[in-house]
Amino acid sequence: MLPYSGTYAALGEAITSGLKMAVNARGGKLGGREVEYILLDDESNPGKGPENASKLIAGDKVDFLVGTVHSGVAMGMAKVATDTGAMLIIPNAGVGAATGPLCAPNIFRTSFSNWQPAYPMGKVAWDRGMKNVVTISWKYGAGEEQLGGFEEGFTQLGGKIVKRIMLPFPNEEFQANLTEIASLKPDGVFAFFAGSGALKFVKDYAAAGLKSIPLMGTGFLTDGVLAGQGAAAEGVLTTLHYADALDTPENKKFRAEFKAFSGKEADVYAVQGYDSGQLLAIGMDAVKGDTAAGSRAALIAAMAAAEIRSPRGAFTLSKAHNPVQDIYLRQVKNGQEIVLGVAHKALADPAKGCKSA
Repeated sequence: MLPYSGTYAALGEAITSGLKMAVNARGGKLGGREVEYILLDDESNPGKGPENASKLIAGDKVDFLVGTVHSGVAMGMAKVATDTGAMLIIPNAGVGAATGPLCAPNIFRTSFSNWQPAYPMGKVAWDRGMKNVVTISWKYGAGEEQLGGFEEGFTQLGGKIVKRIMLPFPNEEFQANLTEIASLKPDGVFAFFAGSGALKFVKDYAAAGLKSIPLMGTGFLTDGVLAGQGAAAEGVLTTLHYADALDTPENKKFRAEFKAFSGKEADVYAVQGYDSGQLLAIGMDAVKGDTAAGSRAALIAAMAAAEIRSPRGAFTLSKAHNPVQDIYLRQVKNGQEIVLGVAHKALADPAKGCKSA
């Protein structure tokens, strides 16, 4: 249950290709059982989320529900999974509640919480001498949670947020905000935008003459749109749990195999889909393909204890079933995303509100 149309269609396709590649590497079987895929376009429509999830669980009687990208849709899926006990793997949506108040033994995430990639940038900013920072994003769940992560990391060290600017989603008219930023003269700016919004914000930021003020964000500020941003993105600092340029044998092998499998370049979404397939395989191998109620406890225990050998680097799962993973510091240099190092080693989401964490 992923977006196969609209703004996020490419993300849904990348996740699906990654998952299928992981299963194909095991001969198309999990725990000795043939795998059948039922693909449902969630249209990134939160209003249809619960109905679509229920249709797959009750109607198609799926063993596992995998999805989605949009946090609003994921919330609906998580509520249905909690009510029915269905196995849910979230391969992208970062909504905090999924591994917070809505956490459950049968809900797993292979991506990130919105807080997770943003929090380490607070220390990066402080260590680079920034004392006063402006934060900016769209006023919706992901924007508020990502800004909150950075603000927590920055202010606990003594930094000050001089202004938090929130725009209606998905507004891409930034000029008045950029004029305000120029007048505030902060030491840096932390932004969360993605897709076309990220593309335009970075270009507008440079065009407004603000390049002397360091621009920071999570990796979504440049991932997938770096080529379009061109010289405007030069110097932009980002933190994320993956980077295309990670110089490891596992990542190089994965990227070559994904290109051969899908005909496209791998990205963070492909990695998350691939790791969803790896997590499925670990669980299914442990119960020899038996998804009946009597094997459910063993299936969940095996998945919860998994160590995933990921292209992003090995990771485990927290008690709330969110990845405990390295967050990388990256910077755009000469049009390329360069990995400067690890901003935070083995970072776990705080899972606020999760009774099992």
